[in-house]
Amino acid sequence: MTTPTQFTPALTAVTVPRPLTAPGNVADRAVKRQRVLDIMDAAGRESLLLTSNTALTWYLDGSRVHISLAGDPIAALLVDRSGDHLVTFNNEAGRIAAEELPDGVSLDSVPWNGQLHAFAAGMAVDGDPLVEAAVTAELRAARQQLLPGETARYAELSADAAAAMTDVLTAATPETTEFQLVSELAARIVSVGAEPLVLLCNGASRSDFRHPLATHSPIGRRAMAVVCARRNGLVANVTRWIAFDAGTPQELDAEARIAAVEADIFRATVPGARLNDIFAEIKQAYARHGFGEDQWTLHHQGGPAGYAGRDPRVTADVTDTVVLNQPFTWNPSGPGVKIEDTVLLTDSGLRVLTTDDRWPTTQVDGRRRPLTLRP
Repeated sequence: MTTPTQFTPALTAVTVPRPLTAPGNVADRAVKRQRVLDIMDAAGRESLLLTSNTALTWYLDGSRVHISLAGDPIAALLVDRSGDHLVTFNNEAGRIAAEELPDGVSLDSVPWNGQLHAFAAGMAVDGDPLVEAAVTAELRAARQQLLPGETARYAELSADAAAAMTDVLTAATPETTEFQLVSELAARIVSVGAEPLVLLCNGASRSDFRHPLATHSPIGRRAMAVVCARRNGLVANVTRWIAFDAGTPQELDAEARIAAVEADIFRATVPGARLNDIFAEIKQAYARHGFGEDQWTLHHQGGPAGYAGRDPRVTADVTDTVVLNQPFTWNPSGPGVKIEDTVLLTDSGLRVLTTDDRWPTTQVDGRRRPLTLRP
């Protein structure tokens, strides 16, 4: 095996990657297969065709089925009563077989210019499998409750994402540009075998933007950084702030109030709660803590996490029921403030996964929550 070449970015050294968990935890995959068979039984069908990255990486328990992060998966999977049948392009089949194929999954290929989905569908007994779009809600429910192997991998990824934030922001200066900062974050994320799906940064001159793609501007006296990192199909999301002064009274007050909004959301995230009811609580929390009743309209509020950045984003129309061992990333925000971590709902309450003991924190409603880093 060839050892990856390491390089040293401008601000910090790249972490040596830890070995990655092989795809396809046998025990977890058996549970997932039964969940999909239950969906087929309820629909009265004999097969189901999985084609999205979210569904494929979940069902295959972490296999990488992409080449371009912006492109469609390079595989499709037919689940039927006889087993699991993965189809990929001929130029991908060797790597998939060697590195990404879980035990017990058959592999077929089509020419690189062939019809992937049509071939996979044609493998169904009747040539007409159930498609994802027909059971979107059911598949989402099947993904809600993480299994033991997934939970362990998610905790490791989340810790790596949080550590990347600490490493990079600790080394930053007011002269560091937004592009420099996110490039450092990208290097850190890639060095631990993950994919940076989202990298955001706004310096002091751009603090009004809540989805700030980086620019060449120096970050100045205060900045926000956001990372969404994917590994083994799971996506960890984290936001952190850095400031090079003590902060204005208005900024400190807003930071405390947005943490209070988050605390209200955390209290509402309990087994059996419906997501639309949590969304109603979010709107009330903004008003309760002095942000105004319309604040929720200015940015999405997050929601369940896992094999998608949000699975789904919470709205008044989403009525999914919260379950134990379900991950979430809530991200309340206000003018110049935002707070965001990936958490897991356990039988002892919400456990924050994106943590790094080196980052400054404060107690909010009995839980350690991140402060602005002030080097």
